[in-house]
Amino acid sequence: MLRNVFSWTLVIPVFVLAFALLAPAHAAEKPMKLAHNVYFSLQDASPAAQERLVAACQKYLKQHQGVVFFAAGTLAQEFTRDVNDRDFHVALHLVFATKADHDRYQDHPEHQKFIQEQKGNWAKVRVFDSYVE
Repeated sequence: MLRNVFSWTLVIPVFVLAFALLAPAHAAEKPMKLAHNVYFSLQDASPAAQERLVAACQKYLKQHQGVVFFAAGTLAQEFTRDVNDRDFHVALHLVFATKADHDRYQDHPEHQKFIQEQKGNWAKVRVFDSYVE
């Protein structure tokens, strides 16, 4: 009986170690995607001004390296529940494959050109960045 106990005390740690070494990499080791959500409140909030900003997002921000999702649009007017934040006119949603892709985008000349051309009509800009799977 002592022999059986002794052998199991050696076998179990060996199996645990082997499983840990051979198991797939944990999610923390896999690069997380970065969601970059920007909400623009405009000084001139006319429909034409909103559409110009959406068009500028399409022109300057859609085709960057590492973008796996892009969308830009205006506030959905029909959603008026107490929990709906309605303090914006145009929303921009980008998901980057990695943080490094996001960081390159921030410094890219097209992104900088977008800011220079559009910032004159911005009353407020809010940015929400989060890691997503």
